[in-house]
Amino acid sequence: MNTAIIVAAGSGTRFNSEKPKQFVEINGKPLIAHTIERFEAAESVDSIVLVIARDSIDEFQTIVEKFKLQKVSKVVEGGATRAESVRNGLGMVRNETAVVAVHDGARPLVTPEEIDATISKAAEFGAACLVAPVTDTIKTIRGGEIAATLDRTHLRRALTPQAFRIEVLRAAFEAVALDESVSDECYLVEKLGHPISIIEGGSRNIKITHPDDLLIAQRFLER
Repeated sequence: MNTAIIVAAGSGTRFNSEKPKQFVEINGKPLIAHTIERFEAAESVDSIVLVIARDSIDEFQTIVEKFKLQKVSKVVEGGATRAESVRNGLGMVRNETAVVAVHDGARPLVTPEEIDATISKAAEFGAACLVAPVTDTIKTIRGGEIAATLDRTHLRRALTPQAFRIEVLRAAFEAVALDESVSDECYLVEKLGHPISIIEGGSRNIKITHPDDLLIAQRFLER
């Protein structure tokens, strides 16, 4: 059994909207519904734990019924940080789960194939991260000046899902302090010293952060 934890508990302050971005509609459907449907279509995912803000739980239950989301087994209140939200979700994962895949609710363009490949790699090696190439030239800076140029052939953008055998992820959460420096689950597993395999993903798996991102997502979803 494999479980996806989808995190959608953020306030979305950068999105500048009256409603949380996970409930903003794209092509007549809330963003979070698009995201969950990708995991509903993934053969490797048996159940979904959604982590969401307390005052959004009732609204989400309406979405579950309207769009017939079958795999959502638990809805959990989020924490003060992303890491705390994931920990809350992990606490609701059933013990018979083999692999846990953690995904940002604001990434509705991940494909079921990418999800399945990441979970499969995690089942084999213990931890796996979906990544994408860095296409911009990256500079380091020092004292207001460019200090150096990094070799981008050795750089990747960390996407989600990030998947782990459940015992690896639990051990990582127990071993590492959860502060604002914890930007993703791979960071925790890195600190644990466990190797993390990569799966090369597509560039369209963007995170909806700003209003303009909705226009990009809308175009892709229309296809």
